[in-house]
Amino acid sequence: MALVNVMISGRAYTIACDDGEEEHLRELGALVDAKAREAQETVGQVGDQRLLLMAALLMADEVFEARNRQAALNQEPAPVPPQPSADSGGRGEAERIAAQVLEQAVGRAEAVIAHLVETGT
Repeated sequence: MALVNVMISGRAYTIACDDGEEEHLRELGALVDAKAREAQETVGQVGDQRLLLMAALLMADEVFEARNRQAALNQEPAPVPPQPSADSGGRGEAERIAAQVLEQAVGRAEAVIAHLVETGT
């Protein structure tokens, strides 16, 4: 178990994670920080909980839009069946992996935000 300091909207939060996941958690924190700053630019100064909630909603909206785009891509008939290259595994596989990674990142970010809201930090 490791502890990582994550900066969100100018405030440091200490988060526990598994060994080896520290850098990934910092990257997720940077994403949440960017969304929190985006929300703050829109609504001005609000409390930390509200700001984190708004950041989570912005991120959830992006996931929702990505899922809709993915569904639309899956429904559009391709004029020529995609030919997977030896190194890419095919367009469908790459999109599936990208969607899975995005969903995992959002799930982790939501867990971090829920923990922060629960602890009031």
